[in-house]
Order: sequence, then C-alpha cells, then structure tokens
Amino acid sequence: MTDKRQINYSRNFYEQQVKPLIQNEFPEYENRIAVGLAGEGSDCFGYEDYMSRDHDFGTGVCLWLTDEDMELFGSRLSDAYNKLIDMHPGNNLTARLRERRGVMTIHDFYSSILGVDLDTRNMHISEEDWRSLDHSCLATAVNGEVFRDDLGAFSSFRGLLLDYYPEKIWRMRIVNEIHKFSASLQVNYARCMSREDTVAARLCHLHGVEAAMQLYFLMKRQYPPYYKWTFRRLAELDTDGLFSKWVKELAEADLDLSNWEGRTYSGKYLNLNDQIVLLAERLAEQLVKMMREHGLIENQDPYLERHIDEILIMNN
Repeated sequence: MTDKRQINYSRNFYEQQVKPLIQNEFPEYENRIAVGLAGEGSDCFGYEDYMSRDHDFGTGVCLWLTDEDMELFGSRLSDAYNKLIDMHPGNNLTARLRERRGVMTIHDFYSSILGVDLDTRNMHISEEDWRSLDHSCLATAVNGEVFRDDLGAFSSFRGLLLDYYPEKIWRMRIVNEIHKFSASLQVNYARCMSREDTVAARLCHLHGVEAAMQLYFLMKRQYPPYYKWTFRRLAELDTDGLFSKWVKELAEADLDLSNWEGRTYSGKYLNLNDQIVLLAERLAEQLVKMMREHGLIENQDPYLERHIDEILIMNN
C-alpha cells in the first residue's frame, strides 16, 4: 500500500511554514502560487521506505509559477523559500532534492519531467509529443498532491495528462505492447527453449513479463511508475489479485529444459507443461477479456498478435 506520510509532512510544512512566509512577504501574489509535492522521488508516489531514505530524502514543497510570475517575483520567492529551508536543517534536503523542490515554472516542471518542450500555456500536446512521451515519466508528472492552486494553471495541465492518452495514441501503444508480448512469450520463448538457448529464452521471458504489465496499465488507463515500482502499483490496481498473482508467478518461474526434451518447435501446439508458457496463456486470456470489455476487439483468440489489425482500425 502507498504510504503518504512524507506527503503529509510536506503538507504540514507548507501550512505551518511556507504559507505564513508567502502571506507575510508576498501577500499580493498568494493566490497565484500553486503549491504541492509532485515529480521525481519515491516519496511523491507514497513509496518511500527506510531503505530509500539513504538518498534524496527530506521535507519540502514545490511552488509552481507561470512564466510571467517567475519573471515578476520568482527570484525573490525562491530566495525566501531557500532561506526558510536553511532555517530548518532537519528537513535534510540534499542538493539534488533542492532541484526537485522549491520555486519553478509550470512549463519547466512538466517539460523537464517529460523531456519535451510543452505548451503548458495553451494546454496543448501534439500527437507527435504524445507518441514520444514515456509511460513512467507521465506517472511522475501526475503523482503526489497539489495543496493549493487558486490560479488553476498547474492543475489544468495536470488534468490534461490525467485524462490519459488520446484514443489513437492509446490504441497504438496497446498494439506495441501486444507485439512485444506475443513475440517474446507466445513465439520466441518456445523457439529458444527448443534450441536450448536459455539466455535468449530468459530475455524473452522477462520482456514478456514487462509487456504484460504495460498492457494491464493500458487497460486500466493508468500510467505505470518507474520500473522498480511497476509491479507494486499493478498489485494496488488489481483488486481481485488474479492478474498480479500470475505476473508474480511468471516472473519467478524457472527455466526447465526437461519440459522440452524430445520436442521440436511448432507454432500450432503450446507446450503447457512449461509453467512459463502456461502462465503466459493465462495472462493473455485475461488481457483479451479486458480488451473485449473496452470494445477494442470482438473475438476471444488468446494469441494477441492476431488482434492488432482490429485494434488499429480506428487509426486508418
């Protein structure tokens, strides 16, 4: 489960320290400063634990301004905020964490995380940019909490991202992951095991695990976080626990060449004696069910590659 203690610490720091600072020194701009905790760092996801506190850990907030307000008073606000941080050494903000917190423009926050020069003023993301955006970076851009945003400019762009991919991009991303899943787990894994090439088979195995998780997030219309938190977030979303159970079993399954003795590869037959093949097919059936629920496909064929043309019909 997520742990929001650090987010709550930051909210309390804002209410007790940063908010009075703004009210005392920048009263005329108070309703133009968006404040919250979001962006890079496991604390923004609620995944902070004692092991991850050995680096980039501390209490602070983000203060988001428009480009115009940054020119008008951003430098003074930044100086005042940094002095406040220095007065509270217990906050333990490292140099790197200071870069992730403090005063920044709305444009720079989103553009830096997503790696694209975004038009935050006009609330627009081009199709080309949507194609290039990374799943986990999108999760980073919309995590955490916004404590205050009277102006609404920061939250409006956040809402645009939270509305998820445009339909065309969504379908294209689904197709990309379907191809990865099918190629790695439903075809090439069996070929590699038949050849006794266990290194290649393991690569197919792990690529398939990743693709299965990415497809689940796409079906849930959620952005997956950084890879080390992907399964944790999937397990939170999987309320009945079946999909996450099979993903975990698949990830932990051993390669066993004894299941392939005397077998030659055939695309017509599945070697369900191999636990990896069996679990891959179970996950494929669940993914087919979810795609049917979304109206993406009509038939129930568990070989995912066969659904690509049907899913892409809208894009033609």
